[in-house]
Amino acid sequence: MSAARHPARPLSAAALTGAALCLVTACGGTAQSVRSHVAGGPRHTAAGGTTAWREPAAYGYTLTSTTEVLAGRFRVQVRDGKVTGVAGLDEDSRRQVRERAEVPTIGGLLRQLDQARKDHAETAQAWYATDGHPVRISLDWSRNAVDDEALYLVSAYTPAPTG
Repeated sequence: MSAARHPARPLSAAALTGAALCLVTACGGTAQSVRSHVAGGPRHTAAGGTTAWREPAAYGYTLTSTTEVLAGRFRVQVRDGKVTGVAGLDEDSRRQVRERAEVPTIGGLLRQLDQARKDHAETAQAWYATDGHPVRISLDWSRNAVDDEALYLVSAYTPAPTG
């Protein structure tokens, strides 16, 4: 059963990559890697390449994840830096929600990006929306390993109203 899923993965990752680039273009985001942010210093990037975007107290977003550990589309609700609700939007994600898979906040995704950069990962790139939140994070710790890549797409980001 799992052997049948692996051949489809490269196609899925390719499709997600294309969708992410369309999403970034459609949303007016910037498609720059974290490495270029260090040199360029856009407003949503702090010194050292970490993002200066701050999580609001409450927000929701849709996460599309292709990793060995977490795969599928999830609608995520966050309050005070913690995931308070997760809904699976496809068969894989619904199964993982039933199995209580750990779904990260956007802040958690950014911490993974920062850690990958500190660990000198082969790939640690992010693309950002104009408000500074990431819309795509691509990680690969070792070019020679086949099971350590991660692609996260963030869409339908909606901060809760303040006040």
